[in-house]
Amino acid sequence: MRDDDDAPAVVCCAPARPRDSGHDATQDKSVIAAAGSGEHRIEQILIQAGSFRMGDANGDENPADGETPVHQVSTGAYWIDATSVTNDDFARFIDASGYRTEAETFGFSAVFQLAVQADHKDIMSSATGTPWWYGVRGADWRHPGGPKSGIEALGEHPVVHVSWNDALAYCAWAGRRLPTEAEWERASRGGADGYRFPWGDGLLTDDGRWRVNIWQGQFPVTNTLEDGYLTTAPVRSYEPNGYGLWQTAGNVWEWCADWYDPRYYDHSPGIDPTGPTTGTARVLRGGSYLCHNSYCNRYRNSARSSNTPDSSMGNAGFRTVPDEGDIYGQDT
Repeated sequence: MRDDDDAPAVVCCAPARPRDSGHDATQDKSVIAAAGSGEHRIEQILIQAGSFRMGDANGDENPADGETPVHQVSTGAYWIDATSVTNDDFARFIDASGYRTEAETFGFSAVFQLAVQADHKDIMSSATGTPWWYGVRGADWRHPGGPKSGIEALGEHPVVHVSWNDALAYCAWAGRRLPTEAEWERASRGGADGYRFPWGDGLLTDDGRWRVNIWQGQFPVTNTLEDGYLTTAPVRSYEPNGYGLWQTAGNVWEWCADWYDPRYYDHSPGIDPTGPTTGTARVLRGGSYLCHNSYCNRYRNSARSSNTPDSSMGNAGFRTVPDEGDIYGQDT
């Protein structure tokens, strides 16, 4: 899948939030008002009980990510959001609960270089190894490019700059939870095993249109916008998969419930796996608008990434499933 088979493995998501930021994320976990009372309006898709082959069967994997071995996994029936949680959805949660996201309490979040909308004084140094990511003061879910940006015209776009902890806060309010990694991949595949993408193996339709919001051009300096978007697209852009889910590939990464371990597939249970019991990073799935063959080919059904639970970035959001009990294990 890569344009350059010798391209070095790099981090697809923004670097983890620094440990010396002077902020205690735990202080924000008690502010969620009226837990379980929120109105979750996203269309639900029923995934019937069944099994699928989980992992990379096409030889596309990034070896360090742990996409293999391919293994048979069975899940019970579950409902899942047809789309990522949108800015409008998240705004209802914020308005009802008064919750402040971790990007807001830390005072900054990670923004891709071409998406920055901020004064020079608000742009922090770029990240080592990923110089296209900047820490931007005032970047948060309401200001995805920084203080000079807004979401007035982006109500149906996926919410971004939400950490795993923020996603859980929304879930607690709405009576939801995050999908497990196995639930996410099974839903993404749309009932068809073995394909790279939710719709098959090709990126273009028969008439040459893009099926997915990823990077076109020379990463990270030139995006030709052939798919129509520099950053996020509305959540119902392109076409849904065989189950009716929209954009499980590209657009934004989506947080999953599981702790991340690249060796987990070596001993993963075959029935309703919930991931390792402990860890330092949580799973992200689906890729984003920044994915490109020469940089990050993780916009595939089986691709895996991760970040720390308090990290936020301009290309990560989430979708949810109904809450049927605690699957998260130890406290974060």
